[in-house]
Amino acid sequence: MTTFGSYVHTVIEQAGHHARGDGSAMIEAQHLLLAMAAQEGTAAHQVLCSVGLDQQAIKDALDREFAESLRAAGVSRGAFDLPQPSGDPKASARIGASARLALERGVAAAARKKDLRPAHLLLGILESRVGTVPRALALAGIDRADLTARVRRALGDNGR
Repeated sequence: MTTFGSYVHTVIEQAGHHARGDGSAMIEAQHLLLAMAAQEGTAAHQVLCSVGLDQQAIKDALDREFAESLRAAGVSRGAFDLPQPSGDPKASARIGASARLALERGVAAAARKKDLRPAHLLLGILESRVGTVPRALALAGIDRADLTARVRRALGDNGR
């Protein structure tokens, strides 16, 4: 397995833990982002940290996004005593649409497969214009264009 393949395997495995913790049967882009924030020593981790996005900051942003989404539907999170997410902790989470698209965009961002690095996966996540992650980053005050540019600089040669 390539270094990138090993990295992706580890990130998907950890993202599955985050998904199950959320009570989700699907691994989505936000779960990948949380898992990537835990992978110290990678350019992706360094770029995330450079804008203050460690795991806790990402979790906080995702919580704000959830509350804002409820508010947009006319529901106040504080008005209800929401139960903790539940699900089968032994069940494997499957790759959801947003995670699959992030992986595809990340792989496509590399000129050649042998050039793939962890930051390509982060680039694939950041290039989504809609969804939970873009909304959460906006609510956290993160300039996605600047973050994407930082990832591209970390990759060198404009991301390729």
